[in-house]
Amino acid sequence: MRPFGQDFEFARALGFEMIERGDGRCLMAIDVNARQHFSPQGAAHGGVAYSLADTAMGGALTSVLPDDQWCATLEIKFNYHVRIGEGRLTCEAAIVHRGKRIANIEAKLYQNDRLVSSANGNFAIFPAPSGASSSKP
Repeated sequence: MRPFGQDFEFARALGFEMIERGDGRCLMAIDVNARQHFSPQGAAHGGVAYSLADTAMGGALTSVLPDDQWCATLEIKFNYHVRIGEGRLTCEAAIVHRGKRIANIEAKLYQNDRLVSSANGNFAIFPAPSGASSSKP
C-alpha cells in the first residue's frame, strides 16, 4: 500500500486528517471552524464536505492499488442531508465494487454521530505515468 497524504498539499491545506486506511476503506476527518470553512450563509461550505468525501474515497481505492496504478475521480453523486456546523466532521469511505478499470465507492459523513452527507462515486483505475513516484495518492 502506498503512503497517502505525504505529498498531498491540497488535503493538508484544508486540514484533513487521515485516521485509518487499508483494505479498501478509509476514515478521514476535519475540524470545521467558522472562520476557515463557513459560507456567508453560516454553515460549512459544501466544498468542504465534498472534498473530504472525494479524498477519502480516493484513499479507500489507493489502499488496494499496486504502486504501478493510479486512480482519478470520474463522477460523484453527493447528497447534503443537514447543515454542517463547527466541530469534527468524519468521513467513512469504502469500495463497493472494483473492476479492472473502474471502481465504485461510497462515503458517509458524520458530525456529532449524525449522518450529514453521503456520496457514491466512480473512479478510473489506470497505469501510473512512466517515471512517476510511487508515493503519489
